[in-house]
Amino acid sequence: EVQLVESGGGLVQTGGSLRLSCAVSGFTFDGHGIGWFRQAPGKEREEVSCIHTRYGSSYYADSLKGRFTISSDNAKNTVYLQMNSLKPEDTAVYYCALKLWATWDWIYSGSRQYDYWGQGTQVTVSS
Repeated sequence: EVQLVESGGGLVQTGGSLRLSCAVSGFTFDGHGIGWFRQAPGKEREEVSCIHTRYGSSYYADSLKGRFTISSDNAKNTVYLQMNSLKPEDTAVYYCALKLWATWDWIYSGSRQYDYWGQGTQVTVSS
């Protein structure tokens, strides 16, 4: 059974940092796409970042470049999202999602598809 479990969310002050983790199980970790999304109350879900676990290629939403960093630890079957210089507008539920057997060019697609989703972790940034 494929499972994605997010952790690392919490309450942080403006300018602080958090590292989110997405632990995956139920399949061979290498060779897939894993993305981070967020959804704030009353807003649409937004893709924040994604990574290909085999090629290491990554994508970031333009508005987040320079503040967020995605990484993959294949030995631990975990993808991380390091979030620095957090702002109140970063407050949202953060989800990780999995695209099984993503092709090498999946990361460059304008509309990436995902097969499985985690339950989410709340990030709250106080002003």
